[in-house]
Amino acid sequence: MSSIVTELELTDLDADRYLLDLPGTSLLIFTSIGCASCRWARRELAKLDLPVQRLAWVDAGDNGGLVTRYEVFHLPALFAVRDGQFYGAVQARLLSAELTLALNTALSRPAEELP
Repeated sequence: MSSIVTELELTDLDADRYLLDLPGTSLLIFTSIGCASCRWARRELAKLDLPVQRLAWVDAGDNGGLVTRYEVFHLPALFAVRDGQFYGAVQARLLSAELTLALNTALSRPAEELP
């Protein structure tokens, strides 16, 4: 898709507004500074050619409300959101082809309301 991917930093206070209002597909990613895989994801995901308009980052250490609502138990945790609709967890290794397949699979499921 597009090689220009927007990156957002979301918090407990603004995540719902952004995720509900933004058009297109967002990959919502929960990370923490103490997680080595998370640091790699922060550095590398924007470089991958993924079928998303934006990467929406949430610092799990600072946003416990979102962590609870999304039932995040491991980091990094990835979720698909498209046009204000929630499509659930995206489970794949952090490689372009695997993430694209997992995103497409998630987006083919029935949409739910945001947690």
